[in-house]
Amino acid sequence: MTIYTGRGDEGRTDLRGADRVSKTNARIEAYGTVDEVNSLLGVVAPTGYDDVDSALASAQNHLHVVQADLANPEPDADDPRVRESHVEAVEGWIDDADDELDPLTNFVLPGGSEAGARLHHARSVARRAERRAVELAESEAINETVVVYLNRLSDALFTLARLVNAREGVTEDAPSY
Repeated sequence: MTIYTGRGDEGRTDLRGADRVSKTNARIEAYGTVDEVNSLLGVVAPTGYDDVDSALASAQNHLHVVQADLANPEPDADDPRVRESHVEAVEGWIDDADDELDPLTNFVLPGGSEAGARLHHARSVARRAERRAVELAESEAINETVVVYLNRLSDALFTLARLVNAREGVTEDAPSY
């Protein structure tokens, strides 16, 4: 099977139900931005920390579910869907990391160690993916848990960036106003 079909050469693509839409469609923008987050997580790993790498591997698999969910405007009962269990897993990563971190007392500038900076980058793209999903939800019905998941994932990526930076001994800089 070849990777190219030529079907997208006119600026249109298929949704899961075989509907053809513009590549600028809000649904395509939403799951395309999720794909960017997933790609960035692939750049971050391995971080050198098994717990962080395990969370990132799980998140990458979750993000495939997010994309499938967003790509399917009329899902069947057995189609991939983002579930509360996905959100709970992410909350567990945050809680575990928070147990090791000093409490956050101010905003921090994104950056730090190489892995920390990459996690901050992934976090900012996760926020954009969340905004794209919210935008889509304003005009079409979507699984509301997708937005919750993306919101929580960006929180987790921020927390994991702080965790990696702390483990690397990198001081978090506060913004100067």
